[in-house]
Amino acid sequence: MTVTLRFADGAVVVDPGADGDPDGGADALADLDLPGVSEDARTGTRRAPAGRYREVREALDAHGVAVDDRVRPTETLDLTLRYDLRDYQRAALDAWRAAGDRGVVELPTGSGKTVLALAAVAELGVPTLVVVPTVDLLEQWRRELDSEFGVPVGQFGGGEQRSERLTVATYDSAYLRAEDVGDEFGLLVFDEVHHLGGEGYRDAARLFAAPARLGLTATFERPDGAHETIAELVGPVVYERTADDLAGDHLAEYEVRRVEVELSDAERERYEAAQGTFVDYVREAGITFESGADYQQLVKRSGTDPRAREALLAKQRAREVMMNADAKVEELAGVLERHRGERVIVFTAHTDLVYRLSERFLIPAITNETGAEERREILRKFRSGEYSRVVSANVLDEGVDVPDASVGVVISGSGSEREFTQRLGRLLRPGSDGDKRALLYELVTSETAEERVADRRR
Repeated sequence: MTVTLRFADGAVVVDPGADGDPDGGADALADLDLPGVSEDARTGTRRAPAGRYREVREALDAHGVAVDDRVRPTETLDLTLRYDLRDYQRAALDAWRAAGDRGVVELPTGSGKTVLALAAVAELGVPTLVVVPTVDLLEQWRRELDSEFGVPVGQFGGGEQRSERLTVATYDSAYLRAEDVGDEFGLLVFDEVHHLGGEGYRDAARLFAAPARLGLTATFERPDGAHETIAELVGPVVYERTADDLAGDHLAEYEVRRVEVELSDAERERYEAAQGTFVDYVREAGITFESGADYQQLVKRSGTDPRAREALLAKQRAREVMMNADAKVEELAGVLERHRGERVIVFTAHTDLVYRLSERFLIPAITNETGAEERREILRKFRSGEYSRVVSANVLDEGVDVPDASVGVVISGSGSEREFTQRLGRLLRPGSDGDKRALLYELVTSETAEERVADRRR
């Protein structure tokens, strides 16, 4: 029996009629254990999501079935990498190849994950789609591929829809184009692969047939457990190193310095009143906050229970007081004075505070309200040294090519380990003389819930 594998509408079609005996072929095929394959009664064929292509092909080979494979791209690319890989990059690439060209590499920000991916693209030499979460990263990857390999680079997203042998796409655009181009690539590279765990993004992997898959991230695990789904779609973590592993040799030495500040009397009064309203309600309601589901329970209650809604609003008021305390602003003034002449990035959780700090210290501000051109101009001047400080509300945490800095100040943030790792990673690129030492300040209001938040992210 010979079967034909072909791609159609985000699926791999297993057609048993290629040997001239469609009925007999279908019966024989039904006896085989093919992963993810089900019968399509309309066409008499069997099909599986395109992402199962590799498993289906391997199962057919294991059963000794002859295959007319019209899915896998046959074109090869002659690409040469200019970079010399560092020892850990070479080890990561070797581990990925040993895992069958599938899996996730977890390396800290600034350690050269892009170079590792370029090496994988060159070594496999197959048409490749790089999938990224933001338009900023889309443009960065397109520049990297063009500069490194000197071949036309396609783009899905950011106002363009053009396919080339090397193509970059946003997660959204990859999903939208998958049914048309899902069989054109042999390798998928997922930058910031933790995004793939989101319900809306998973089909960006399921609808492509590419057998080789590489995920890149600084922090793989997700609090919602969705990293297990990512492992099914891309492969498990095959290599990982932390900032501590690489500090000194390949990344800057660093120190994280936690500075506790006090609320003023007026702030303390507002905080205790708001926090008390919240705590009183959740105790009466028996909500323990042992998991994210408990918080969702409170959100659902707030739709019908006025007291639940007031508790949520009170929690938000308490959070704003503790995270935007006046003492943090005064502490920041001291940090900026001590590090005059050094490049400093200030991170906050609230846009209002960004503008307050920008006005107080005459620091360029970047928020989600900042236009793309203005943001690029601010970062260009920060890179050139024309600006020595910049303040941002979450925008610089991920997906933006941030110039080198040696000092960071976390005014406020979440308890997310990923957010903390991304912020620290903005400081870790080594200096040109190899003697750089990075310093990250965490400003935390004492005797508030922010102490627990800071502990969680560490």
